[in-house]
Formats: sequence, structure tokens, C-alpha cells
Amino acid sequence: MDTAEARAILNRELAKYRAKPYSELVGLIDNIETLEVTAPSGTWYQLEFEATWDDPEKPNDVLRMFGSIDDGGIRAYSPLSSDFLMAPHGEFIVE
Repeated sequence: MDTAEARAILNRELAKYRAKPYSELVGLIDNIETLEVTAPSGTWYQLEFEATWDDPEKPNDVLRMFGSIDDGGIRAYSPLSSDFLMAPHGEFIVE
């Protein structure tokens, strides 16, 4: 897997979730969204996106949006991943 290519694809797709309002991301909790793309190199990638509460004991508080990518090979066991945190008022939280 071309790590730079995969990271660029993951960042591009995760940016689409960053552009959504908190209320829309909350609707994704308990649902995994998947996407398959073919990169310009011809490599096939699978992406998964999932929203969850950052602290399970504090629902309706800070939301964590995860994204991961793999090429179906050995990286499927350890995909590249990235995430972001969003507060209820839509602000991003930097860790």
C-alpha cells in the first residue's frame, strides 16, 4: 500500500465529515459508513467511517469521528487511521 496515497485519500474523505454539522454527525453514531475507491495509481482502497462519543459516560457531549483506510492486503489488520473531535457547538477540539 502506498502510505502517502492512502493518507491523502483518507484526509480528503474525512474532510467531508469535518464539514458536516455536529447534529448530522450525531446521526452517524452506531453506524459504520464504508466507501471503496480506486486511486489514480489503480490501487483499490476501502475506507470506513464511524462516529462515537469521546467519553461513553457523557453522551451528547464531545463526538469523535474516526476514519480508516486499507487496501485489502495485510494492512486490513492494521489500517491507516485518523480522527477528529467536535464539541456540541461545532468547535473542533485539538488533542
